[in-house]
Amino acid sequence: MDLHADFDKRALVHAAKEPWQPSPMPGVERRMLDRIGAEVARATTIVRYAPGSHFSPHTHTGGEEFIVLEGVFQDEHGDYPAGTYVRNPPTTAHTPRSDQGCTIFVKLWQFDPQDRTQFRKDMGAGLGPITDGIATAELHQDARETVRYHQINPGSPLQISAPGGLELLVLAGSLVESGDKLEQGSWLRLPEGQPLDATAGKDGAKIWTKTGHLPYARPPAP
Repeated sequence: MDLHADFDKRALVHAAKEPWQPSPMPGVERRMLDRIGAEVARATTIVRYAPGSHFSPHTHTGGEEFIVLEGVFQDEHGDYPAGTYVRNPPTTAHTPRSDQGCTIFVKLWQFDPQDRTQFRKDMGAGLGPITDGIATAELHQDARETVRYHQINPGSPLQISAPGGLELLVLAGSLVESGDKLEQGSWLRLPEGQPLDATAGKDGAKIWTKTGHLPYARPPAP
């Protein structure tokens, strides 16, 4: 499957308006945002676990990065409440589940193959001071990409010029970008060379961003 697979084009999905699609595991559903591949895929997806559901044990051959949006995600390594950012690099393994149910935003097969840094963070814990209406926490940075969490005051502009492209997910509130209103669950990807010029709505916005990564976009290894 190829979905929003042309990284030279702007892509926008209002995920909250998209239907849930079944996964191979009962009780686990998903909304696909971009994808190259079948079940093993370079993919960006919103995944919903019904209470008591689980996924099969698996190794992250291409790495896994996710945010817990609602509920509590769980595996044999611990519990991950809403607001947790997690990076599971290539060679890590786990058996995901959720006793109470949860929703996560997950990216697969988008790591440097040599990355072995595994961690979890409370996204709001590292917020810096408010500057020009925006408080920012850096979640991860390496030679390929920078990942950040932003809290934006109502009506404040957000401008990011990012060589290597930009991707964002609205976690709460809203943004207006290129005449489009992005609300909770909206996902936007801008190609290399196209800056972000957005304004927070009347309730402000909380967003996740990743920059610099699109030149490294690749399908999963055979």
